[in-house]
Amino acid sequence: MTTPDASWSDWPAPAKLNLFLRIVGRRPDGYHRLQTVFQLLDWGDTVRLRLRPDGLVRRAGDGGYGVPEADDLVVRAARLLQREANVSQGADIEVLKRIPLGGGFGGGSSDAATVLVALNHLWQAGLDEDRLAALGLQLGADVPVFVRGRSAWAEGVGEQLTPLALPPAAYLLVDPGVSVPTAELFQTPDLTRDAAPATIADFVSGSELGNAFEPVLRRRSEAVEAALQALAQLGPAALTGTGGGCFARFGARADADAARLRLPPGLRAWVAEGVAVSPLHRALPSR
Repeated sequence: MTTPDASWSDWPAPAKLNLFLRIVGRRPDGYHRLQTVFQLLDWGDTVRLRLRPDGLVRRAGDGGYGVPEADDLVVRAARLLQREANVSQGADIEVLKRIPLGGGFGGGSSDAATVLVALNHLWQAGLDEDRLAALGLQLGADVPVFVRGRSAWAEGVGEQLTPLALPPAAYLLVDPGVSVPTAELFQTPDLTRDAAPATIADFVSGSELGNAFEPVLRRRSEAVEAALQALAQLGPAALTGTGGGCFARFGARADADAARLRLPPGLRAWVAEGVAVSPLHRALPSR
């Protein structure tokens, strides 16, 4: 970790949940067509940035997750923005990780989006939200929702976003410690890839839309199965995204906090509240 320094600025990189996730077909290019609802959370990573006059983009430390600097999404995001906006400045980047890796909580995508949004502001690059979201899509399908900073209904590969007003809720998050490569899951033979398309009205009405990857991961991982069973004793349990992360929804934070205390020992768990607007976007006007 770098020494605290006034030249560094700290930026939120919130986690997300997929409140449901279904696959409704494939595009001609082989990518799967998805439907989901992204719920942004008030909890996540912190991205630290320090501007450099020499044009270099450097990662502070090793990132803590075994990814070479050149392949790290935050470094790639900064260099992509630098090229797109013809920026001469550079940046040092450090990520303070809280979101578990490969859990489906969106950590890497959120970190990359925060770099795009924050450096666009700090570098005075002048790109609008649509251009930043398009850059984000080059980095990953989940990056645009974090760039736009609103909980949303999503279609396409996850980039076609309709902001959605979700009721207040607190979530008990559990990480079973299972990190699953997304590409590997999409190739699983028993994955349902042709579900009937849902509508926003279906979701709002409370229809059980499920997560296409949940039955696959339940069969593949005893840890995911155990985590979902433990959560199901406390509230409606579900898988988020394409990782091993699970959650249960509660109407109030106090209820989620109480449920956390009833989890079996040894499960990594957090409580977070859903937000309509990303903490990253709330941070922007004050800078």
